[in-house]
Amino acid sequence: MRGALFGLLGGRISAGWSVAIVFIAACAQATGAGWPFSTVFSQGQTFWWLQLISLSVFLVVVSGSTTPHQAAWLAWGFATAWLGSTFWWLFVAMNTYGGLPAWLAAFAVLALAAALGGYYALAIWAWRRYVPAGGWLSVSAFAALWLMAEMARGTWLTGFGWGAIGYAHVDGPLAAYLPWVGSYGVSAIVAAWAAAWGLAWVRERWLGAVALSALLMTPSVMPADWNAWTTPTGTLQVTLLQGNIPQDEKFEAGSGVPLALQWYRDALLQTTGDLVVAPETAIPLLPQQLPDGYWNALAARFSQGHPSALIGIPLGSFQAGYTNSVIGLSPSAPGGWQYDKHHLVPFGEFIPPLFKWFTRLMNIPLGDFNRGPLGQASLPVQGERVAPNICYEDLYGEELATRFADAATAPTVFANVSNMGWFGGTVALQQHLNISRVRALEFQRPFVRATNTGATAFLSYRGEVLQMLPPQTRGVLQGEVQGRTGMTPFAWWASRFGLWPLWIASLLLLGWAWRRREHP
Repeated sequence: MRGALFGLLGGRISAGWSVAIVFIAACAQATGAGWPFSTVFSQGQTFWWLQLISLSVFLVVVSGSTTPHQAAWLAWGFATAWLGSTFWWLFVAMNTYGGLPAWLAAFAVLALAAALGGYYALAIWAWRRYVPAGGWLSVSAFAALWLMAEMARGTWLTGFGWGAIGYAHVDGPLAAYLPWVGSYGVSAIVAAWAAAWGLAWVRERWLGAVALSALLMTPSVMPADWNAWTTPTGTLQVTLLQGNIPQDEKFEAGSGVPLALQWYRDALLQTTGDLVVAPETAIPLLPQQLPDGYWNALAARFSQGHPSALIGIPLGSFQAGYTNSVIGLSPSAPGGWQYDKHHLVPFGEFIPPLFKWFTRLMNIPLGDFNRGPLGQASLPVQGERVAPNICYEDLYGEELATRFADAATAPTVFANVSNMGWFGGTVALQQHLNISRVRALEFQRPFVRATNTGATAFLSYRGEVLQMLPPQTRGVLQGEVQGRTGMTPFAWWASRFGLWPLWIASLLLLGWAWRRREHP
């Protein structure tokens, strides 16, 4: 029985079975990072064990392939199906709201997944071609190559690391490692874990995989405070706004624009507490385009007393260029405060060369925005330092880490402002919430999230969802946020060296594997 099953998983029965199993494993990999449906499980729920099993099954299949090239093709198919199943909701933005023909939108999503899948195909080809089969050397080399593929996908050509395998473990035993090695480091750990089980199945040697599992899960049974690197500061009474402006009307002068201007103005003027946060482009016009007295009324409201506001708004001019920005209105910043988005969205906020034809096909307000610098200052609010990030900037932990270069000015609270309305009610909203949860764990900082359609939420420094508005509803969420000070190991090394320690560690492991291959 086991021999037949091994033959099936190892691809020894037929290439067709191998492809089918790889496809199923890829879909399971995507599901592990976020349940895509609203059924018996909550949408976006993670299943770390499913992600681990799916990657182990994939490894068994490529281990049974006859050549490195065959393994690479299987890896490319696996990664393409996994990534396409993860961010399929890009189709909604391009087709439903952008007006792109369905066939072209589907092709664009598939092409993106296939292009990003190339990193993993190259990694698996190198693993099969140059690394001795079996043993801990093979496990370590697989983890190093997978890590390099993840980091390349997330950084080169601006990067799009959405759906990296580390995010599936925000609720699992490996979450304890996030303050140490970050999400990429956890991706490497889980890759090693999956390789250990996959190779244990192939070689029928289980002791090593069992021992590694026990070692990796040890932190989950330790006292809760063993991994505490930060301490509380003060508390803020915070209000989060979710306007739920229909995305197909958001920038329309006769519908969405006046609705947004009125609703957000009223909510901002009526707010109480220490800080109110409005989402990305909550005010959908440039300040000079606003009705007379509109901005003056907001500025006057937050220039006296103690309330402060963070408001998403585009800034700039045709001559100087435009920025996707957050303006801070606060008595503590009488001269004005501004944060400009640094990590711009390809095709949405900057158009890569040779692709203007593609963006002209979409009925979306696109353009080339100016890029803000890394490490911008936080907004001081009642003794706390609130650091905003816009949209998917919280996907890049190494970039948020630049704000921790000086411990005296490091953020005590993070604030994400987003407009996920482009993606309807899909799992993208919950996937983005999980990304913020991972960042909260990496830095041990609370996150507040103000979005147009969801997920608007308060997150603790442990990555817990404390309060959340129902997605795709209009509402106001009030809560208390406790700031944190101190430095996690990840914040310390990533603020100084970026991802280079992980690159160097991976290259050293591969160099060791190469040397052992040449001189066993």
